[in-house]
Amino acid sequence: MSARCGLYEIRFLHVREELFFYTFRGSHMNQQSDIAASETRIVEMVFPTQTNHYGTLFGGQALALMDKCAFIAASRYARKTMVTASSERIDFQCPVRLGSLVEVVGRVQRSGTTSVSVGVELYEENLLTGERHLCAHGNFVLVAVNEHSKPVPLHEPALPLGVRSSDLSR
Repeated sequence: MSARCGLYEIRFLHVREELFFYTFRGSHMNQQSDIAASETRIVEMVFPTQTNHYGTLFGGQALALMDKCAFIAASRYARKTMVTASSERIDFQCPVRLGSLVEVVGRVQRSGTTSVSVGVELYEENLLTGERHLCAHGNFVLVAVNEHSKPVPLHEPALPLGVRSSDLSR
């Protein structure tokens, strides 16, 4: 017995009570290593042109850095043209002061057929003491698109079990 689950075909070898023994076949079997390799870190210094009248980083500047980091992480993961579809709940926890370093870290959390969800954290670091604080975090959803800005699958569909790509060219 077998079943298709997204890009994967699952072949059940044996079913006993609630235990399932199975094998996977899919075109994108290194998803975990791709996710790890897509981690993105951006470090910038906060200069006066990026701050408000309180001497702290503009929220819009923080969002732009976070979106850029999410875009790079998603692009490295999918190796496709990606666009931001949404930013979901951005929480600002503390201000980022003028003269601080900002480190933005983006990690792919999950992927769907055409989209990738990226978690992003923004840290403030005191350049002189090395003290760090998590100042903002949020999630971004990016979608793979073609040259006509239409969504496209992130990965090629899996071939049915027993069919090789060389068989398709005959």
